[in-house]
Amino acid sequence: MSSTRLRLLEVTRHLVAERGAGIAMADVARAAGVSRQAVYLHFTSRASLFVAVVRQMDEQAGIHDRCEQALRHEDPVQAFEAFVLEWLHYVETIHPVASALLASRSDDSDARGAWVDRMGELRRGFRHATGRLAATGRLRPGLDPVAAADLAWTMTSVPVWEQLTIDCGRPSDDARRHLTEAVTHAVTRA
Repeated sequence: MSSTRLRLLEVTRHLVAERGAGIAMADVARAAGVSRQAVYLHFTSRASLFVAVVRQMDEQAGIHDRCEQALRHEDPVQAFEAFVLEWLHYVETIHPVASALLASRSDDSDARGAWVDRMGELRRGFRHATGRLAATGRLRPGLDPVAAADLAWTMTSVPVWEQLTIDCGRPSDDARRHLTEAVTHAVTRA
């Protein structure tokens, strides 16, 4: 990856975290010290820039590998818990950018595209974990794997984490632990 492309991704990440998703390609160019044309040489649209930013954040944090490793636990309940913990630990890292994209998704299709791209992958991870729970008879009766995955995804969402840690003032370690226990209890057989 070229140094200019990396610089554009980092600048965009910081701008989104500081100012929200309403930034323009011209803002990115100005902050990176390049022309708008240079930005467009690397990213064909604002949407592609946003998606590249969030994917690079995932790559830098190694979240894919960490989640895949969590899902390899032999016991499906332990795999589910480990997956939830990895995700909630990562929420703290991505919070500024994720919150900006989430806040803008209803009226900004570029922000919505980046949000949907990343959340779609997370939901697939939850579906994998709840599918294993169902296949081994460990899913709570009355839930199918898709409903359980959606419930877990919602209960561990960025806004829920934000409400617990920022609005309620809970330490992030406590929020992770309590949310993991709550969601595991909600979707697994007692």
